[in-house]
Amino acid sequence: MDASTPTQSTRKPVAWSEEDLIRHGTPAFKRTNLALFAAGLATFGLLYCVQPLMPLFSQHYGISAAASALSLSVTTGVLAFAMLFAGGVSDALGRKSVMVASLLSSAVLVLLSALMPNWYALLAIRTLLGLTLSGLPAVAMTYLTEEMHVESIGLGMGLYISGSAVGGMSGRLISGVVADYFGWRIGIGVVGVVGLISGLVFWQALPPSRHFYPKPLQWRALYARFAGMFRDPGLPWLFVEGFLLLGAFVTVYNYLGYRLLAPPYNLSQTVVGLIFGIYLIGTFSSAWMGHLAGKLGRRKVLWTAFALMLMGTVCTMLASLWLIILGITTITFGFFGGHSIVSSWVGRRGGVAKAQASSMYLFSYYMGSSVAGASGGLFYAADGWLGVALFVGAMVLAGLLIALRLYRLQPLPQLVTPPTPMSKGAMP
Repeated sequence: MDASTPTQSTRKPVAWSEEDLIRHGTPAFKRTNLALFAAGLATFGLLYCVQPLMPLFSQHYGISAAASALSLSVTTGVLAFAMLFAGGVSDALGRKSVMVASLLSSAVLVLLSALMPNWYALLAIRTLLGLTLSGLPAVAMTYLTEEMHVESIGLGMGLYISGSAVGGMSGRLISGVVADYFGWRIGIGVVGVVGLISGLVFWQALPPSRHFYPKPLQWRALYARFAGMFRDPGLPWLFVEGFLLLGAFVTVYNYLGYRLLAPPYNLSQTVVGLIFGIYLIGTFSSAWMGHLAGKLGRRKVLWTAFALMLMGTVCTMLASLWLIILGITTITFGFFGGHSIVSSWVGRRGGVAKAQASSMYLFSYYMGSSVAGASGGLFYAADGWLGVALFVGAMVLAGLLIALRLYRLQPLPQLVTPPTPMSKGAMP
């Protein structure tokens, strides 16, 4: 539990004013943003560092592309389930303590994974990693809503997302480039060290929770909220959109290396790793398309994200390396924009079950990575990149059709009574 957090037997919910919240321009705000940037950097670097190494796993262990993809799929699969419960654990143990334990233990597991003697031991470590990683993304938003002023929370979350994008890119880039010169074990080890340092920065920089108090989990109320979500005409479709978005995106990046390392391209591991730098475009597209959706309406913008991904998928089917890179860039731009729109839409429609709606969205989102990311290997084995592109294209086309269906979804009425500071602190 956070150092400043009393135990459940002594802590009582008390009223607090907005003056207690972290505001823009204060030292606490700077520390919080540094901490959350480091958290995003570590979490997604540790998660995705194996993606450019999958061809090397196939070569080293003598396994297929589909089997190699399990190094990421088992992690995201466990992560999807664990995130459904991580928020409840933080309700009892405290926000900061859960997030610190999540980051540090995950970094240690990645360091250990570089030492595993065989493929099954590596998969076992990556499975445990999904469990430990779940503590940060599931709790970070709750911490921000409890501790930050409403006028400052947008910038705080933006920096966390930026750290996530940089982490996803740097984890892929570092492991891929280092592996080309020193081997994949050193590549993973370097990412683990970066994650450990980032976790220590997070631990020292993040202010302790001031507006958290432990509370028992009410199973009946929780079940009612989860059940209520599926009676909403829009939320179940948005969960499917999350599955399709990350499923298509991860499948492309999982098998991209196999294609570019092979003839006729014969690129080096370093060059393939540098291509993963395209991931950084997400720091722009997520903010830009999110802002556009705020002005024009999510229903009117979401379909364009899937249309971009579909055009990008077609480009990757062509022979020109530059058109392939253009296709990857377009897919990445559309993915981050779509994720920004859908995740904010889920939060808007979640109402009183906002936390449960976000958890279910993240569950569907990471299950897309796990299921589709591994299944794509079967299509690669059958028809090479053409099979992967057709598989991804089918998912993106399904997402586009759902987005067009959501275009006719009636918006929710505007809230007329905003939550008070007391209720916001009591309902993380």
